[in-house]
Amino acid sequence: MVLFLSLWIPNAKSLPFSPQIYRPLRRQTQSGILLRNYSTIICPTKPGKNPFTYRNGEIRHTLSTKLSPIVRAAVTPGSENDGEDMPVAARMSKFLEMAPGLPAGAVLLASTHLLCLFAPFCFSWDAAGVAVGLAVVTGALGITLSYHRNLCHRSFKLPKWLEYLFAYCGVHALQGHPIGWVSTHRHHHQHCDSEKDPHSPIQGFWYSHLGWLLDFNSANERGEMPTNVGDLESQFFYKFIQHTYIIHPILLAAMLYVIGGFPYVVWGMGVRAVLMYHITFLVNSACHIWGTQAWNTCDLSRNNWLVALLTFGEGWHNNHHAFEFSAKHGLEWWQLDITWYIVWILQALGLASDVKLPTETQKRKMALNNHSIVRDFFPSHPS
Repeated sequence: MVLFLSLWIPNAKSLPFSPQIYRPLRRQTQSGILLRNYSTIICPTKPGKNPFTYRNGEIRHTLSTKLSPIVRAAVTPGSENDGEDMPVAARMSKFLEMAPGLPAGAVLLASTHLLCLFAPFCFSWDAAGVAVGLAVVTGALGITLSYHRNLCHRSFKLPKWLEYLFAYCGVHALQGHPIGWVSTHRHHHQHCDSEKDPHSPIQGFWYSHLGWLLDFNSANERGEMPTNVGDLESQFFYKFIQHTYIIHPILLAAMLYVIGGFPYVVWGMGVRAVLMYHITFLVNSACHIWGTQAWNTCDLSRNNWLVALLTFGEGWHNNHHAFEFSAKHGLEWWQLDITWYIVWILQALGLASDVKLPTETQKRKMALNNHSIVRDFFPSHPS
């Protein structure tokens, strides 16, 4: 019922989500802070080639040239209200919000790891089967297909009922609500492998793998950045999930307890979540350190076949950074991409439309052996 609530409530977009109740993100454009183009540190661009510029009085603001069209379109105005008059209930809701660098997120991360300590004492094959089944549903359908390829990059379109269903699967991956997850990932692409990357390996492997989730200072800095999820914030379903997020995993845990007792909770919530955490985090850490590069992405992204096997195709990370709009990450016939196969089936059934793939022309332009790219950046470079 929660899942389809926004489909049946008329004028759902007009429901009250007052900035006086929910603390808005402060806009750098309103405070006169320059948005630095960190991508030029690694991959310089030709002067005057960034079309995403505008003026605020005498201050010129420039969005990153690596900002994708979907992220650019999602940027929405904010508010200067810092929420000093926020009601107690709303403050509690803010405290309970599950996001990287926030206390509730750290508690959830620690709780799931502690729950795994009971796993050897309550093992059963059916409990392990529940963990595997939930890992596929929440990981493949929820995180990689919905959160990442559908919501973050709009690589394809789904009917709203199916989009919401897959997104709700992602809610139970215990990696946060869609708005927060998508926002973090879009910041990653906008500031990839720079100071402002939420989980950059330039600060060390363990920071990019796990430490960034406990970095409260970094979370506060991201809170001051422009919101980049206006496309999701305008939909009642995603706002509802954002402000009721903690309820849904609790309901799942209660259901597992009723069905199979404590072993189902340990394996279905603890073991499953922790395994999916670290498998997913390998994309942030290992895939920016180890592997091969086939494309001139001007960052540290790598294709890692082992991570690709574990993450339903997400490990072809250099492919993804080269063509972030693509619904298909395994671009070669031998690059296994389970998530793409699911998208292909949905397309064959008429449930997925506007499926985006890179063209041969785009591939030639991004190829590492394309010397014209070097000449564009450095005209004096010998051909």
